[in-house]
Amino acid sequence: MLTPNPSRARRAFTPRARRAFTLIELLVVILILSILAALIIPRLVGRTSDAKIAKARSDIATISSLLQQYRMDNDRYPTTEQGLAALRVRPPDAPNWKGPYTTKDVPLDPWGNPYVYQTPGPDGQDFLITSYGADGAPGGDGDAADITSDQ
Repeated sequence: MLTPNPSRARRAFTPRARRAFTLIELLVVILILSILAALIIPRLVGRTSDAKIAKARSDIATISSLLQQYRMDNDRYPTTEQGLAALRVRPPDAPNWKGPYTTKDVPLDPWGNPYVYQTPGPDGQDFLITSYGADGAPGGDGDAADITSDQ
């Protein structure tokens, strides 16, 4: 017959035998995670901003291409008053309109604001398309800087 090992039974109930984290171990893990978050999060936030700026530039290039198609059909660009809506809905003074020039609505900029269209542009361009950036107002720096079709 087997007899239980008394030293083994005693070890099972000692405090060292419990498998749990101490407060110091938890604090060390939290500290390490905090340091990693402090290093990684700013990089991710910076890339989000860069991605929005790239998206705005891409949208402006696409809209510029659609405006070129409109001009080829109508021998002029839509007026500032007609705006970018002329790419989807026929203006009354466009007899050669062969649109809609886009199957989707003209997008908002990545910050949720409409693109600003004017023709002619203030510096003699055929047209100017502008996103006012994160602040939605003219001017600004960084994320709030204007993004235009003449950049």
